[in-house]
Amino acid sequence: MNTIEFIANNISSFFALLATGVFAGILAGLLGVGGGIVIVPVLFFLFQSFGVSPESAMLVATATSLATIVPTSMSSIRSHHQKDNVDFDLLKSWALFILIGVLLGSWLVTRIEGTMLTMLFGVIAVLSALNMLLRTGKPALYQKLPETAGQTVMGTSIGFFSAMVGIGGGTISVPLLTLYNYPAHKAIGTAAAIGLIISLPGALTMLTLGQTPIDAPAGTFGLVNLFSFIFIVPLTVLFAPVGASLAAKLDVIKLKKLFALVLLFTGLRMLAQCLL
Repeated sequence: MNTIEFIANNISSFFALLATGVFAGILAGLLGVGGGIVIVPVLFFLFQSFGVSPESAMLVATATSLATIVPTSMSSIRSHHQKDNVDFDLLKSWALFILIGVLLGSWLVTRIEGTMLTMLFGVIAVLSALNMLLRTGKPALYQKLPETAGQTVMGTSIGFFSAMVGIGGGTISVPLLTLYNYPAHKAIGTAAAIGLIISLPGALTMLTLGQTPIDAPAGTFGLVNLFSFIFIVPLTVLFAPVGASLAAKLDVIKLKKLFALVLLFTGLRMLAQCLL
């Protein structure tokens, strides 16, 4: 099947990709969560509708999600920097450790089965959802960030786990930072910069070292599907500022809890597909 036939036969799926770009962009601006937490499960189930195995679908979804985060994080960094919400001092302290975690995690993705990644994403999605449901609006548990050793572990873990499941870091870093009484607006802005540190080397590693699965969807190079990248990215970049504007007008806490329920269902569904 050539490329034109593939697109013609899957036109509804490409509309789904466009919708994913819109939703991921709005969500990133509105709730401060990375688009990867939306993009990965959508691509995971969408690729399976193309006849791709669940194992291959998760590998390609993970790498493709990281690739989409590169341009969107650049746009987000610029926006947050204008509002002085990016903590460059923290980034200087964490950057090397995040990068080490990313390189290890993204290399591991090219070597392990997709089922393991699906289970890991499901666990992270469920934990993130429970955090949104139970911790939103609650006071911090600690008054300040831990000492150097603790922050080293935090930075490395954020890079490692985010790269392995194709998310930009906001899903893990924002709740982790706010747990230590770090200002929420600074956490979200800094997470955008962390997303670039994660997504660029992670996507490049999976693009160059990843072995393209035999049943990968058309347009896949390494583990990155360029068709999905091209369809999702422009709308994600375009609609992220829309989400940021809506955040000033809507009850974000209620919206975050609603999204948490959807995320909880998605995470449990992905775990069930692995275990049942």
